Amino acid sequence: MPYRPPAWAQDVLLALFVTVMQVQGTVSRTHGDPESVQRPLTDLGNLGYLLLIAGGAVVAVRRHRPVAVFAMAALSSLIYYALDFPDGPGWLGLFVALYTVTALGDGRRSLLIAGTGIAVLAPAWLIAAADIEPQAAIGWVFFRIGASVMSAALGESVRTRKVIAAEAVERAELAERTREREARARVDEERLRIAREVHDTVAHAIAVINVQAGVTAHVLARGGVSGAAADGSVAGAGGGGSPDGGPPPDPARQALEIIEQTSSRALREMRTILGVLHGAEDGRAPHPGLGEIGELTTAARAAGLDVDLRAPSPPPAVPTAVGSAAYRIVQESITNVIRHAGPTRVTVAVDCDADAVRIRVTDDGPREEHAGGPDPGEPGRGISGMRERCRLLGGDLDARPAGGGFAVTARLPLAPAGAVDA
Repeated sequence: MPYRPPAWAQDVLLALFVTVMQVQGTVSRTHGDPESVQRPLTDLGNLGYLLLIAGGAVVAVRRHRPVAVFAMAALSSLIYYALDFPDGPGWLGLFVALYTVTALGDGRRSLLIAGTGIAVLAPAWLIAAADIEPQAAIGWVFFRIGASVMSAALGESVRTRKVIAAEAVERAELAERTREREARARVDEERLRIAREVHDTVAHAIAVINVQAGVTAHVLARGGVSGAAADGSVAGAGGGGSPDGGPPPDPARQALEIIEQTSSRALREMRTILGVLHGAEDGRAPHPGLGEIGELTTAARAAGLDVDLRAPSPPPAVPTAVGSAAYRIVQESITNVIRHAGPTRVTVAVDCDADAVRIRVTDDGPREEHAGGPDPGEPGRGISGMRERCRLLGGDLDARPAGGGFAVTARLPLAPAGAVDA
């Protein structure tokens, strides 16, 4: 990259060049015809030379004091031509000062200063040139006026282009920051969604496994149940054998099978959820929806709940996001019942119309043997997660104690604003 001197050095070199050009150019122009000069530069104590030098040297500080530099250059020009010193390139410093005022100014104010200065200089130059000889030389006066206007206009053009470029850079930076914020927001939203999915899947599976593990431990603690069941000694008065007339199934084996099925299903759902992080579509199971609520209630019955499912069959086609949210809300509600109320009666009602899917999950509360458990209305992450799912889809959720138990009511619009079918 070529060397570029600092700004102050550039201005000093420019001032030196302008000063030499003003002095040397004026001297060279009058040297061949001294008779046409009304007042020599050496008159009044070399005042002509001093004015030419001052009008050029002041350019050295043009970036720091542009208005003061313009005022000094304009005053030097007024005095110079009012005293009838010889014409020449003594206006170079003035043109540079005019350009600097508008180029480094703020637009309106700098243009007002430049316009006022030109409005004062133009008639003063014309009055000073009233008795100029030859009369054709007055053309240089109009040249100075026109060049002054062009210098101010050129400076304003440069300033405007810089402003436009700076605004474009600022807009680009703002757009980049906005894109970064949107990307971070999408990442955070996806993390929250995955966290909710993991919470719902794991919490439900662990709750069912916990219940079945307790059953297994209880059966094994009693001992000999399986053998007694094998010889029919456990058959109840109502014929509690298996439907085909054989011995009743082993409770411990049943509980272990439920644990195996529940954990396998939880693992499959976990793989589906976490597979989103890899972005691969390798045949994973789709997101659960309304069609899988029946399987969910079947698993809940195996966990000891008396579930009454009231849902349309076959389930209607709804957006994937709505169906998945409905499934998770029912899943979390059943999980809370298992965790806080234990074996009890649960009613799951799913109603679909043209506008929304409505869900209501109610339970009768803990039975006598579970009456000492935690308050079923105790808030937790499960309820806040369900409420957040509804909010993201433009719906609403209400969860409160009802009739000794607990009731969860949710409404999920079929066409929520801003929802994405995932």
